[in-house]
Order: sequence, then structure tokens, then C-alpha cells
Amino acid sequence: MLQPPQRTKLDESDDREFYSVPRFVTHVDEHFIQQLTDLYRERLKPDTRIFDMMSSWVSHLPDEMKFAHVEGHGLNAEELARNPRLDHYFVQNLNDNQLFPLPDQPFDAVLNTVSVQYLQRPEAVFAEIHRVLKPGGIAIVSFSNRMFYQKAIQAWRDGSEDDRVELVKRYFKAIPGFSEPEVVMRQGNVPSFLQMLGIGGTDPFYAVIAQRN
Repeated sequence: MLQPPQRTKLDESDDREFYSVPRFVTHVDEHFIQQLTDLYRERLKPDTRIFDMMSSWVSHLPDEMKFAHVEGHGLNAEELARNPRLDHYFVQNLNDNQLFPLPDQPFDAVLNTVSVQYLQRPEAVFAEIHRVLKPGGIAIVSFSNRMFYQKAIQAWRDGSEDDRVELVKRYFKAIPGFSEPEVVMRQGNVPSFLQMLGIGGTDPFYAVIAQRN
């Protein structure tokens, strides 16, 4: 699906070193976070089991919604330990090992927030997302136009915002058993190059959603 050069990063050092220092900040603005929380409120159900992959110290889940279990995953244990929504978490570099240490079909939803751009083997990771979802379970992959540029794969860096939406749709379509991906898109109100610098306006919001058939 991706050619070898498209999987490369400008900084090819071990991702665990890059993420070894906790960052207790949000990587998108409040407008994006509100859009994401509202989407979760619409699409997730209470008392279900959630897997928040590539997570950090905050999951953006609606405060009023209670879940049976929220499993977390990320690269920094200190960040994950600070996340009040996680019932359990594990640390794993998905660019080294794409296999989740999780049984088949335990989750009603898998969430990935502003992190899909860092996956070098996305087809293997999306196969695992499919494996751990229950039939009818939902996967929500959300992103904006901000990133750690040196750690994003070339296919992401070189693409337009529309190209990135299509790329995530292709990730889902590469795995038999996912529904046709749905796109939720709300543009920000300043040019994207200014947004990457954090100057003014609001961050654009994108989410690609699919279900396990």
C-alpha cells in the first residue's frame, strides 16, 4: 500500500527516545477537542469497552459518559499514568511491534487521536484494530494538520489535507471486514501553513470512521 520511501521519517531515531520526556500539553486547540468530544458523545455508547491507542494524559472522552473499561496505549508511561479515564494501559512502539497484547474482539470502540501520521506499518496496525474490535464495533481515527513533522511518515508530510483523509480511508479499505469509511470534516479558518505554526484561527478537524462488519 505504501512504497518504502513513503514510510520513512526525517528523524529515524528510536521513537521511544523521542517520546521519553512526558509532554503534558494538548497538541490541538480547544475547538478541535470540542469537536472530538462531541463526536465521541454521538458515536460511543456508555458501559462499553474502549481502546484508546497512541494515547497520552488526556483522552477527550465526554465527562458524563461512563465506560465498562478504557484500555490505554502509548509511548510514555508517565503521560498514561496521569490519564484519569484509563483503567489500564500498556507501553509499546507500534513501529517496532504492531501486534497488540490483547485478545480477540474485546472492544466496542478503538480510538486514535492525532497520531495516525506516525505509523510506518499502518496496514498491520489497522489489521490489529480490526482483530480487537467486536463485530459491529467502531474505529474513529481523528487528526488535524499539526504534527511532529520530523516523526511523520513521508506519505503524510508530502500529502495535502485531502490526501491525508484519502490515505486513512485506504488504511481501512486495505483490511477486509471494515465497512466503507465515513469522513467527518470541519475546516479551520486560517491557512494550513499558519496553523502548523500555531498562529490564529482554529484547527481543522478530520475523522475517518469505520465499523467491523
